[in-house]
Amino acid sequence: MRVNQVERALCVSVNLEDFPRVRKLAEDYPHLHASVGVHPDHEGVATVTAAQLVRLAGHPKIVAIGETGLDYYRLKGDLEWQRERFHSHIRAARECGKPLIIHTRDAAEDTLRIMREGGAQDAGGVMHCFTESWEVAAAAIEMGFYISFSGIVTFKNATALKEVARRVPLENMLIETDAPYLAPVPHRGKTNQPGYVRHVAEEIARIKEVPLELVATKTTHNYNQLFNVV
Repeated sequence: MRVNQVERALCVSVNLEDFPRVRKLAEDYPHLHASVGVHPDHEGVATVTAAQLVRLAGHPKIVAIGETGLDYYRLKGDLEWQRERFHSHIRAARECGKPLIIHTRDAAEDTLRIMREGGAQDAGGVMHCFTESWEVAAAAIEMGFYISFSGIVTFKNATALKEVARRVPLENMLIETDAPYLAPVPHRGKTNQPGYVRHVAEEIARIKEVPLELVATKTTHNYNQLFNVV
């Protein structure tokens, strides 16, 4: 991260069993923060309540609720438990005043519907590792959410996503790695790491035909503002 001038990173929680390890990383390193939540892919785990999430989010280095949302790609069948879990995360975010980190895959319509029903716009947040259409991005932006692009945007065949990135204003954009997955070009296929986010910034700058420094400045400002860090 230091070599690539990446000053901060957010360690994202995906289940409560591993949350203490995630929290400890944020406690041990001043440039790291963390979230608390249960990923929609985690089936068969203990039910998480809004009250639990609010309590765990009380730690000063926990700056967000999530990763939460819907995933109809990996799991099939009756997924009402996913939707109920998503509602719980939205309630927690509203109660503790911390933003949401939202995952959506093959579930954009339901994701946006539940966000509206649950009042997600009152908490704000980020559409993480975004791969949806411009229309979905615009709907999320209208609710006060940032759109975050990962290493996928550097892939040669990601033509549609590059067009979405071109249209999303820098004022509404974040960049990420989703490490250890989705390493950007030129590291595609390798284990991803936070320092590689520089390559995502470089691709965004190329797509938008703006200086890299502007992308870095804007996305850093957005990160600090969304997660209320200084």
